[in-house]
Amino acid sequence: MFRMDPARLQQALEELQEATRDHGEWHEGIMRTIVCRVPGDPGDLEEGAHRRCRFGQWYYEQAHRELWEQPAYAAIEIEHTRLHQLAARVLREVAANEPIPPQDYDELVAGSARLRLELDSLRHEMQAALRNRDVLTGAYGRNEILPALREAGELARRGVQESCIAFMDLDRFKEVNDLHGHRVGDHVLAGAVRFVTDHLRSYDKVFRYGGDEFLILLPGAHMDGGHRLIERIRRGLTETELGATDQGQPLHLTASFGLTPLEPDLTVEECIDRADKALLLAKAAGRNRVISWDPAITTNVMLDRVIADDAAS
Repeated sequence: MFRMDPARLQQALEELQEATRDHGEWHEGIMRTIVCRVPGDPGDLEEGAHRRCRFGQWYYEQAHRELWEQPAYAAIEIEHTRLHQLAARVLREVAANEPIPPQDYDELVAGSARLRLELDSLRHEMQAALRNRDVLTGAYGRNEILPALREAGELARRGVQESCIAFMDLDRFKEVNDLHGHRVGDHVLAGAVRFVTDHLRSYDKVFRYGGDEFLILLPGAHMDGGHRLIERIRRGLTETELGATDQGQPLHLTASFGLTPLEPDLTVEECIDRADKALLLAKAAGRNRVISWDPAITTNVMLDRVIADDAAS
């Protein structure tokens, strides 16, 4: 998961594309030296040349840190370093006016193709992430929920790993919109998602379900571990400034959570419903808390009481 908001992700994508063009120009220069036997850049023969070329400067000094978490990013370094080593070998042969062995030339061409493949892979991942993200908050869009949960649910059914999901609802968020306007409210929503995302594991996902309600997928988490993680997030949210009024006053909100496992014998939709009902109980119990769904003990009884109280009022 790319842990940056859409604006930063778009900027990172544009910088990647510019760095890719820089690499293309470097490669064209290398091939011109080989084919036309014109003098090349002496820096390409020096130790650590892969760090000093324009592409290397982007990779090691300018790229967004969030990219470092992506598997394709590490693969790019391997291929880029190897390509410079291959290029230096061929350039030394050119400088010595020696014939270039076909194997060296073929390895250079293949190395460039492998690097371009890794760059294209990272670019496609970033473009897909942008298409699937909620523009306002940076969370994954609602249309991504069912595919992601079904994949995790299938792993649970096969006994590969269990997972949890949690519904999160910002407490009394409507009051923020009513008192301070939707622009301020939008900043609060984005701030909340940014905090949650920053404090989840790299493979957890946050989806915007609707309004101020979000669904969190915790792959590989059992209920005890999931509850501890969500509880840490709940406590952290209470202490975090999520936005500010037009007068500069900080805004703090709490959040309520409903947690449930992805049960192997239930549909994804049924699990979502359980998380939603657990969230309802958390809000009914006073908000700012985590309630775990447990049909074997008290959850159903408590829910019946909440529904009855709502009907009576």
